[in-house]
Amino acid sequence: MKRNIFLYLFLFATLWIVYQYVHNKKFYESQQQKMTKLETKHQKAIDSIDALQQRLGETEYFGLRSNANAYEYYEDSPKEISDIIQQVTDGIIGKNTLEGNVFIPYEGDERAYQVNQIHLLNHRWLIADFSDGNTWGELLIEYFVNEDNSIDYRVIESLLYP
Repeated sequence: MKRNIFLYLFLFATLWIVYQYVHNKKFYESQQQKMTKLETKHQKAIDSIDALQQRLGETEYFGLRSNANAYEYYEDSPKEISDIIQQVTDGIIGKNTLEGNVFIPYEGDERAYQVNQIHLLNHRWLIADFSDGNTWGELLIEYFVNEDNSIDYRVIESLLYP
């Protein structure tokens, strides 16, 4: 009788171990598949970030902050570059009124043209995007920061998209 009990316990233990082995093996394989998928997604995300950083570097090539020569121009200035950028931007966007913007030489169809966005190319030029809601255009503007911190603007060229 004792021998049968030990035999049954041994068989039960063996079946339990085999069950645990099979179950854990399947669990391990499913976890490996999940990890492989996550590693693939992670690599794609890293590749996307690298591509976006490269594109950002290309788009920032023409910009006041990334242009070393233009940056040096304001090095002796008591104002920070970010303050100058804000002052120049505010000076142009601040001219937006219901009648339009004095820098835009076009008349709008339904509404007056207003400047939407500005990008400073260097210490002398900027490009501005404008629209009236239906048509868009761009301006190339020359600006100069005077000794008294006032800013003079001169429209070099304008373009209206058909």
